[in-house]
This record gives sequence, structure tokens and C-alpha cells, in this order.
Amino acid sequence: MYSVRIITPLEKDRLLAEIDTRLIERKANLHGACVKLLTDDPSFKEEWEDNFRFMSDDIRPHAKVFAVSDGGELSVSYEPVSKTVIIKNMDYYGWVKSIALAAVADFFEEYHSEHLRYSVHGSVIDVEGHGLAIIGPPGTGKTTLTYGMLLDDACSYISDDWFFTRLFENGALAYASEKNSYIRDDIGSVWEEYSEIIEDVSLDRKGRGIVDISRLFGDSIRESTTLRRVVLLDRTPGEPPFRRLNPEAGLRYMLEKDFCNPHQLVRDPRKMELRKMFFRELFGRVELYMLNTIETPHKSLERLKNLEE
Repeated sequence: MYSVRIITPLEKDRLLAEIDTRLIERKANLHGACVKLLTDDPSFKEEWEDNFRFMSDDIRPHAKVFAVSDGGELSVSYEPVSKTVIIKNMDYYGWVKSIALAAVADFFEEYHSEHLRYSVHGSVIDVEGHGLAIIGPPGTGKTTLTYGMLLDDACSYISDDWFFTRLFENGALAYASEKNSYIRDDIGSVWEEYSEIIEDVSLDRKGRGIVDISRLFGDSIRESTTLRRVVLLDRTPGEPPFRRLNPEAGLRYMLEKDFCNPHQLVRDPRKMELRKMFFRELFGRVELYMLNTIETPHKSLERLKNLEE
């Protein structure tokens, strides 16, 4: 995993002065925020275009992500005033796209309006008109269960990795974050229905690649949903396989698990309070559950499906 160094605007200017100006530039629309990628890696540019929605060059960026190589060590520097990330010597696109989403998350946390927007590191699907969000630390089965649920015709894809939310007095909306899915190659080994499609995906060094979601789900795709339930994932032997949680218990879990998000650019006390406030409010508007994924994926999926019946 990478670490993030917070830098000043002066340090940012110094680092950018050392970067070759002949970079490929592409802008993306992340839930209305414009993020500009500047890179010397053509593969990052191609994956970025496949991954995110297009944003017109006429729109000024709310955040910038530089992804360049100088032959040195991996480093990630973030200047929070201008929302500029400088990534050096990273050979994995998955972290580039996650860092871009993290920069947008930081922007939304600072953006004040009547209805605040937040970014969540989790998946969300629509089940016959209402949303089910799945949130858990890496390795607890979030993506596996999401794709298992999507085998049901009653479910529609919204997002499998990050989603955006807008809180209202009596509820919350969830929105898609990416145009296409950055899928893992082992999904086909758990749910064989996806195996043939995965064979055609160009995979990176970590066995992941971008696939057109219409190939996976056809017309069962939505841009947004009203959140009704949130399921938190854990993998702890001896704990109950499934149980209802109150908002405070859910918040304690999120704090213990670092908000289930390894891609937080700023972790100061003020940001932690903002995130605590958001999850406390979100959990107070939905049904909240804990699923212990120590069982097989098929058994865990069965518990999720029973919840939706």
C-alpha cells in the first residue's frame, strides 16, 4: 500500500516544476466534479477513458491527478488547497483511479451546500426500486457478494467500489461513481456466470481490468437509488453470522475499520469528525446490518437475499 505525504502549495509548485510538461491530459466527470489526469503513461490514459465519464475541456478541474514516472521510488503527495495529487512511479492503475476518487471525496467534504455530497468506499445495487449498500474492509467479500446479488434479475448495478451519497432529512440517495467496472479476474471462479466475459478482459498485473458494464448486466443498470439498507461486512470467527445494528454500533465499527477505506488523502482530526458525522447521519436513515463473511460466499449471499425477501 502507498502512503500519502501532505504538502504545501509551494512544495507542489516545486514538484511540478521537475515534471516533464509533455503529458497526456484527460478530464473526467465524477458525480459533477471535474478531475483532470495528467500522465506520461498511455495505458493510464486509456484505462481512465474506459473507467470514467467524459468531462468537457471547457470545465475547469476541481482536482488534478499527476501520474508520472522518473525511475525512482513510489510516492504520493497531496496538496489539499488546490486538490492536487502528484503520484510518482506507480505501475498499478487501480490505485490511480482510487486516488482520483479520494480527491473528489476530499473536495465534497469541503463543499457546502443545502444538500452535502459524500463519497463512500463501498458498493451499492438497486433491488426493485430501493438501494442496498455493502461496505467492508478489503478482503471481506464486498465485490464478490455484490456480483452474486447482481445475478438476480431483480437487482440492478449502480457501483461496485465507490459511490456518492446525498443526505436528506428522511433518507439518502446513492449515485454511481464510475462509467464501467474495474473487475477482478477471480469473480468468475466464484460465480461462473461471469467467467466467459472475464476471459475477454485485458488484465493488469494485479489481475484486474475494466469491463463494459452493459456486457455484464445488460439493461439492469441504474445511475442512482434511494438507500434503504446498509450491510457492513466483517470476518470474525465466533461472531454471529448476521445481525441488526443500531447507528452507534455501526459507527464504532467504521471507526475501528478506518471507515473501510484505505484511500483517504487527509486524516486529520477535523476530517475524522466530518466522516463520523456523515456515517452517524447515514446510519440513522437506513436499516443497518452486520454480515460475518466467515461462511462460504454462497451462504453469505443466501443471507443477503433473505434480507431482501
